[in-house]
Amino acid sequence: MDAVDLAFTPALEQADLIRTGQISPLDLTQLYLARIERLNPQLGSYFTVMGELAIADARAKTEQLAQLGDQLPPFFGVPISIKDLKPVEGVPCSYGLRVAKNRMAEADDGIVQQIRQAGFVILGKTATSELGSFPYTEPAGFPPARNPWHLDYTSGGSSGGAASALAAGLCAIAHGSDGGGSLRGPAFCCGLVGLKPSRGRVSHAPAGDRISGLATEGALTRTVADTAAMLDVISGYVTGDPYWLPDPPQPFLCAAQRPPGQLRIAMTTDFSPVGKADAICQQAVQSAAHRLEALGHAVEPATLQLDGLIDPFVTVWRSILDESGVPFIFLSRFNRWLQWQARFTSSGQYLKAVTALQVLSRQIVSLFEQYDVLLAPTYLHPTIRIGEWAKLRPAKTLERIIGWVAPCPPFNATGQPALSIPTGFTPEGLPLGVQLVGKPADEATLISLAAQLEADRPWTQHRPAIATP
Repeated sequence: MDAVDLAFTPALEQADLIRTGQISPLDLTQLYLARIERLNPQLGSYFTVMGELAIADARAKTEQLAQLGDQLPPFFGVPISIKDLKPVEGVPCSYGLRVAKNRMAEADDGIVQQIRQAGFVILGKTATSELGSFPYTEPAGFPPARNPWHLDYTSGGSSGGAASALAAGLCAIAHGSDGGGSLRGPAFCCGLVGLKPSRGRVSHAPAGDRISGLATEGALTRTVADTAAMLDVISGYVTGDPYWLPDPPQPFLCAAQRPPGQLRIAMTTDFSPVGKADAICQQAVQSAAHRLEALGHAVEPATLQLDGLIDPFVTVWRSILDESGVPFIFLSRFNRWLQWQARFTSSGQYLKAVTALQVLSRQIVSLFEQYDVLLAPTYLHPTIRIGEWAKLRPAKTLERIIGWVAPCPPFNATGQPALSIPTGFTPEGLPLGVQLVGKPADEATLISLAAQLEADRPWTQHRPAIATP
């Protein structure tokens, strides 16, 4: 296996190579650090590269291999990236803010602790949009995170650096988070698998939930099996969590290895009142529907009632700008505008917005009394160019954002699991994908179905030209 093939080998397969002595954690880490050194200046995938720390950890793990024997954690020695919204001890955590570029984290976040316990080697902190509030990653004071498939285009956001790094072979798996599509959108933009877990599946420890259950941690991966195994790693109740789900009867990785059975699947490309998907994204959904029917599933058109979603969602979403405590002068024009609005929103208005989302969520989830899965576009049109909306007024920027990401936020509101998988490419060579949404707490069915689609038409053989010498 050559170096490029190894860099694009799925994380579970890398873990097996390490266990069987075919490669060491140190060799693998050095491989990725060399690729980061070569490609990151062009891509802007990483804000911070933890080279010395990663090498020291990988060297220690290489020495531990013989001692641990069969007791290795699932991803022992596999290199991973961490989105720069989560602290890693002794490493800068900027949250996409120029003013916080050199602010050192004092301790690992809870999700980082879980990642370390799974045996990963952390390569660095990936780029994110300012405070995670944009679906593209172009924060002031940092290079934009570029799409490896076409450098003029964004890799998405707010987990844009994570997607850029993984798609270019600069890590084996990438941590991210999703508060309105921030995993699924970058997966769509870069040809990856992105799962937003169910609300309560992944703990927010040691902090609390900041925005009424809209956001959750997760990962971007190359394969459905990697997604399932990563979910097994990060799932579970931590003492004091405000809400949680019971552990599944079997590991999620088992779901990736079994057929889903015959499912009843709803399909929509209409997210009114925002609008319908454009022709190319509609075609991606239609093609996926035909494949699902060929695999034995029943696919039927359905209608989602989304009236009344936008205003309360934005009310809750922009509250994070006020809650952050970042002074007005350090924010971008768009985030200043959102923060200013949030400061004129009363606590009563906030609670009314949360209630409105809960009522609407009941209507959306009622669709799943008839269906097992919803098939939908991930976004309403393909990815945008770097800086495409940079000169727009804030209100117009928000309008454009909503008109792009509309299929994602409804399922942050409901807390349902939702997964984006790659399906092909635009005529310009940019990735496309579709979204699968499951019943509450039913990641297992999504994982089984996505694995079936992956086996029917594998996608891991596709690699951007920039990533191959």
